[in-house]
Amino acid sequence: MPLRPNARVLRDMSTRQAVASSELLRRAYKYLARNTTLPSRTRHQAQLGLNALLPKTRPDRVKERCIETGRGRGIITEFGLCRYAFRLRALKGQLNGVEKGSW
Repeated sequence: MPLRPNARVLRDMSTRQAVASSELLRRAYKYLARNTTLPSRTRHQAQLGLNALLPKTRPDRVKERCIETGRGRGIITEFGLCRYAFRLRALKGQLNGVEKGSW
């Protein structure tokens, strides 16, 4: 039975989608607003456009979360898992190329 993602994971997924959809527009506005060779009126309009974008579309709103548990701390980014979920999957042999070390 597959796990159902919790609310935090679903919220994070929707935020990532919103950031990705507005990335091109945000970069264009940022470029125009920071370009000192343009007239100040154009730069001001670009800054107003940048400010008008929804807060949910800001890239710093995206937080790494465990895809299994939704935990926001102790994330191993290569696998998208928190350290505990990573350990459980590694011990079961569900992660390719990962095995328990012994010396």
